[in-house]
Amino acid sequence: MSNSEPGGAVLPGSARSAAVFDSIDQAVGHTPLVRLNRIADGIEATVYVKLEYLNPGGSVKDRAALFMLDAAEAAGELRPGGVVVEATSGNTGIGLAAIAAARGYRTVVVVPDKSSRDKIALLRAYGAEVHVTPGGRPVGHPEHLRSVGLRLAQEIPGAWFAGQYDNPANPAAHRETTGPEIWAQTGGAVTHYVAGIGTGGTVSGAGEFLKQASDGRVVIVGADPETSVYGGGDGRAWYVESVGHYRHPDTELDEWPLSYHTEVIDRIERISDGESLRVLHRLAKEEGLLLGGSSGTSIAAALRVARSLGPTDVVVVIAPDSGRGYLSKYFDDGWLGQFGFPLLAAHGEPTVGSALGVVEGARSVGVGSSVLAEARLLPSTTTVSSVRAELASRRSLPVVLARQTAGPVVVAEVLGTATQARLVGAADEDPVGAHLDPPPAFVGTTEPVGAAITRLADYHGEVLIVHEGRVVGGVDAAAFVAAVARAEAP
Repeated sequence: MSNSEPGGAVLPGSARSAAVFDSIDQAVGHTPLVRLNRIADGIEATVYVKLEYLNPGGSVKDRAALFMLDAAEAAGELRPGGVVVEATSGNTGIGLAAIAAARGYRTVVVVPDKSSRDKIALLRAYGAEVHVTPGGRPVGHPEHLRSVGLRLAQEIPGAWFAGQYDNPANPAAHRETTGPEIWAQTGGAVTHYVAGIGTGGTVSGAGEFLKQASDGRVVIVGADPETSVYGGGDGRAWYVESVGHYRHPDTELDEWPLSYHTEVIDRIERISDGESLRVLHRLAKEEGLLLGGSSGTSIAAALRVARSLGPTDVVVVIAPDSGRGYLSKYFDDGWLGQFGFPLLAAHGEPTVGSALGVVEGARSVGVGSSVLAEARLLPSTTTVSSVRAELASRRSLPVVLARQTAGPVVVAEVLGTATQARLVGAADEDPVGAHLDPPPAFVGTTEPVGAAITRLADYHGEVLIVHEGRVVGGVDAAAFVAAVARAEAP
């Protein structure tokens, strides 16, 4: 392959030199572009991935972290001996913690419980004080990520709250570094820029620069999880970290980040968890790129866009971080199988899906649907008296209630027989959510039956069947064991 590409772009690495810096903050940015080859077979356009995990803190968020710290110091909001506080899914906190450590600041980070163990370990390795809070809380709830972060910032002397979602230094970092780098690296030949939408800073900032530099020629594409509200989803939770906008069912006013400039975006590609993870696994096996979950989302979107383009088009997509921070999730067959995602390797035994006759592409049970055919979805705030009337009018149970617990797989909670008994003595005005049974167990369609039976050994009750993270049906535990036993029989 030659050292030049369409439009005179120079391939990264063709004339590289080793730089010497006085501190790690000077090493942020100037990440390479790498062309996709095998995974882009049959695509005429050139597709480059910008490898942001090569920043010193391991992600694209190092850029925003640096700019936010610089701005806070310049404004006198962060002084020597101060404390950096942030609410984050992990990467921004890691970037802040790394640079703050080099500058002599202490860091306090609040993360949701869906953040990978690997990320939390990284934060603590940099000396950050980590607070884990439930991820499934509505805006304004005292346990909501931002609420906890703001409270800690008020309680800790000398604290400064970074607030990446609304901090103008976040998109500014990409307007002043990421965008100009892409323009220079491609020699102005870039035609499409693709990035995941999380806080909105990466797609907005770089997008603004590229639009201006190209006189509006560059198409800006946002990659978004299928159920995220940015792209028109209903806000249900998903599995890929650090991208999208979740909306809790109890959220009254859905406020979008000020870092997200919607007018910059030309189109949004909605990507399912399953598609994200399949692309993620292919990138590692076919391109040697071990990337994080949101990279799967953004690169899946870039490939979708590129399939409709011609040989003169150049697509640049952001890969926010490395897969090394997700080895316990997206690259672990135990985790993948439990949620019904494609496994990395064949295990040579029947799966839950094959045992129960659940096929690929099974239709999921939506938020407005029930696990069982005759079950009806009711808000968890429904009063006990209303539920008693509902139960009296029904021929079959259970009644399915709106999700209360964190975790996207449990799209509903089952009001089972134990709860019905408790309702007998409950006050009429009590919310039924206060009397719920624990969420039902679940098994994934791709999970080996042996692993599933071991997990359910002491469980009795309804078992939810999950395919690619979504409930596709339900079965009684005893019936499930009997079905998989038949599947295993010679």
